[in-house]
Amino acid sequence: MIIREKYLSKIRPFYDVDLIKVITGIRRCGKSVIMNQIIDEVKMNNNNSNIIYLNFELKEYSFIKDDNALYEYVKNKITNKKKNYLFFDEIQNVLNWELAINSFKAEYKDNVSIFLTGSNSDLLSSELATHIAGRYVSFNILPFSFEEVCIYKNVNSQNIYELQYIFDDYMKWGGMPQRFIFEDESQVRLYLTDVFNSIVIKDIVERFKIKDIDLFNRIIEYVVTTPAQIFSADKLSKFFESESRSVSKNTLYNYLEYMNKSLLINKVDRYDVRGKRVLNGKYKYYLTDLGLGRVMSTSKKEQLGAYIENIVYNELIYRGYEVKIGSLENGEIDFIATKDGKKEYYQVCYLIGDNEDTRKREFGAYSSIDDNYPKYVISNDTFDLSENGIIHLNIIKWLLDI
Repeated sequence: MIIREKYLSKIRPFYDVDLIKVITGIRRCGKSVIMNQIIDEVKMNNNNSNIIYLNFELKEYSFIKDDNALYEYVKNKITNKKKNYLFFDEIQNVLNWELAINSFKAEYKDNVSIFLTGSNSDLLSSELATHIAGRYVSFNILPFSFEEVCIYKNVNSQNIYELQYIFDDYMKWGGMPQRFIFEDESQVRLYLTDVFNSIVIKDIVERFKIKDIDLFNRIIEYVVTTPAQIFSADKLSKFFESESRSVSKNTLYNYLEYMNKSLLINKVDRYDVRGKRVLNGKYKYYLTDLGLGRVMSTSKKEQLGAYIENIVYNELIYRGYEVKIGSLENGEIDFIATKDGKKEYYQVCYLIGDNEDTRKREFGAYSSIDDNYPKYVISNDTFDLSENGIIHLNIIKWLLDI
């Protein structure tokens, strides 16, 4: 397993800071590995430390069902003679966990440093904010980036043919870390199917007490197999009407929100570039990992443009950008990415080649934007088509920054 330095470098300055460290991410994306890498660093840098680690997905800790049990168990392990580092993995499995965490923080003050992981976005919901408002920092973990895949596979960045092979595999099966243990595609599919089912059952169906499983399965299949599309309740409702199934808009909104909370998908706002406002009602959804959409797909038609767009979105998030879809009067900018007060625009397509219509569509999308922020077109082409100050980049070179 590789050292995920991109994340560790962000978390490391807070190891001994009086703030709760909250690590979120979809199931099996590598949160536990990062937590164990933090533990290794703490042990290395502080011999006089007391490490308390609990993984609530293990049978060993199944008796800890609520905040009271958690408090009593951990209290007996805390010592006043050493600095106590408390690590709680998949903390959402403990009822009212935030009450116990708040108590540790209040009672032991500077003598504890607390780290949490969880597999749903509600980990930072109103309950946590109410009890420890202003006293935590959060870090969102994604599956492997393409750069991390290349590091894991020890691929030479100069070998363009091998890079293309690895990229095609990444676009097909995603970056869930443990899937790289398997070489055979049938094994990869089986593993990812297990991950997908655990997310659906544990983080959505059981958590939100969904009754109509058949309907939910049809909705989730529709969403995860058509990434990078604009969705609205009207559009989804009409689709199911064509399938002779009536679904209320409220139900559709709820199911989409459940998927978003489980971190299976990410909802992205559309932003009116001219009016400078967020547009409500229509959003785009991107998969946290393309492999999880692959196992649900029964279509033989590849959606290469959507896949590469999804990869670029995840990479921008990985790099720390805030991302929105740019809505224009007669078109759309795929991404408006903002970080540290600076803005960048991105158009994404699979291939331009010698297709003049595609080139005009991608580069022409910027014709009505007259500011001086960087404008990019990213594709899988290997030759440079940059023009009029618009920078054309090969997707692999952009992902590896080479």
